[in-house]
Amino acid sequence: QVQLVESGGGSVQAGGSLRLSCAASTYTISKACMAWFRQTPGQEREGVAGIDTDDRRTYADSVKGRFSISKDNAKNTLYLQMNNLKPEDTAMYYCAADWSPFCRATMSSRVYDYWGQGTQVTVSA
Repeated sequence: QVQLVESGGGSVQAGGSLRLSCAASTYTISKACMAWFRQTPGQEREGVAGIDTDDRRTYADSVKGRFSISKDNAKNTLYLQMNNLKPEDTAMYYCAADWSPFCRATMSSRVYDYWGQGTQVTVSA
């Protein structure tokens, strides 16, 4: 059974930084396309950043230049470095993985088969 476990969320002031982690078990993330999503109450889940098996990255326009997605294959862990945080970044953040062949680092939540439980990020003004 694949497990994705997020950590690193918390409360920060605007302008601050956080680094989220997503540790995977069972399968190696080097063979997966992975992504970070976020969701606020009453809203649909929004893609934030994705990375494919060749380390090509994609970002939502709202986070470009502030967030950075990366993988440590040796630790089987996905990261999201978030800098210059804004109050509108407040959300529950989820990591997701797709181990299918020819996967892509898409911002569409429908293609991801595996999800973590989420970690809360709160940014105060």
